[in-house]
Amino acid sequence: MDEHVLSTYLRADEVFVRGEGARLWDSEGKQWIDFLGGIAVSALGHNHPRLVRELTDQLGKLIHTSNLFRHPYTDEVAERVTRLAGMQAAFFTNSGTEAIEAALKISRKRQRQLGHPERTGFVALEGSFHGRTMGALSITHTAKYREPFEPLVPGVTFVAPDDSATLARVLREKLPAALVMEPIQGESGVRCLDPQYLREARRLCSETGTLLVHDEVQCGSGRTGTFLYSEQLDVHPDIVTLAKPIAAGLPMGMALVSKELAGTLQPGDHGSTFAGGPLVCRGALCFLDEIEQHGLLENVRARGAQLRAGLEDLRREFGVVSELRGLGLIQGLRLERGAEALQKKLYQDGLIVNRTGGDVIRILPPYVITRDEIAQGLELLRAGLRSL
Repeated sequence: MDEHVLSTYLRADEVFVRGEGARLWDSEGKQWIDFLGGIAVSALGHNHPRLVRELTDQLGKLIHTSNLFRHPYTDEVAERVTRLAGMQAAFFTNSGTEAIEAALKISRKRQRQLGHPERTGFVALEGSFHGRTMGALSITHTAKYREPFEPLVPGVTFVAPDDSATLARVLREKLPAALVMEPIQGESGVRCLDPQYLREARRLCSETGTLLVHDEVQCGSGRTGTFLYSEQLDVHPDIVTLAKPIAAGLPMGMALVSKELAGTLQPGDHGSTFAGGPLVCRGALCFLDEIEQHGLLENVRARGAQLRAGLEDLRREFGVVSELRGLGLIQGLRLERGAEALQKKLYQDGLIVNRTGGDVIRILPPYVITRDEIAQGLELLRAGLRSL
């Protein structure tokens, strides 16, 4: 198996062939409840009837044009996403990593426009994960991702999250192009940064002329119950990166910029052959319709509250659970021991989760998950914890 595929993934042996909502089936007919959603991607679950109709219709019309030409959906997607996010303009990408690359380029170009061409560095947080390409990897903190590919883009300084004093000192001394941060750090274990720290980071960036980039690739697009998590904090970044669920499973990312930055990139400054094509934009419009017209975020909030209440019960019941993290449909269960064994046990019993930060079971269900599926997943978690 995988003889002709580079061995960059530790993949399960099962072959998934069908999905329905928040459930998956393999080629042998075994069923799973999906508490991972393609790692925060499949917001509308699997085989969503309207998404299938929309994409099938588009396949019969037009799949690709390149960005040298217009198609009917680009402006509508950009307008709706920027309106929901409180931003001005969007650059379409194929992934979150590419959205980060665009954000880095926009930050440097903006500093140059402002008469500060020397401001080329970046500040990022310890525990961060922003992607695998050379620019995104340069602001990703974890050594195992970085070290095999060094030297990376120079001029990056990492600071500890929630340490406002150190952040203030570094921003004033380094005068970087931008500060890049995930308001909820996903790969390091669903760590929500302190709201006061995030507000102070905004103030410090304004004070020092540093652009503030929020990476909401994982926590954004409605996963916390509002379109952006920063909306709940009353923090307004200069650039926001989105991806994962934004096109309901198709490859799309976006770098959103404030009004002040809308004219930073000019024709020829940046580009992407595939990004923002007709097919992925139809997927995005379907997702946006479900959010704006069909109460999808209401389900995120309701199921998120149900999930948190159930996890609180598990924490009281099992001493091995040391901490609960996250909100909405991005939550984490931190264990004193046995996280790897629990993940494997859950998978064996029919519940898909993953493990991140070493000791955290990360839960990222589709937004369409039902009350009964959350309850069933919690029971499987209870049985798994009992087995520890």
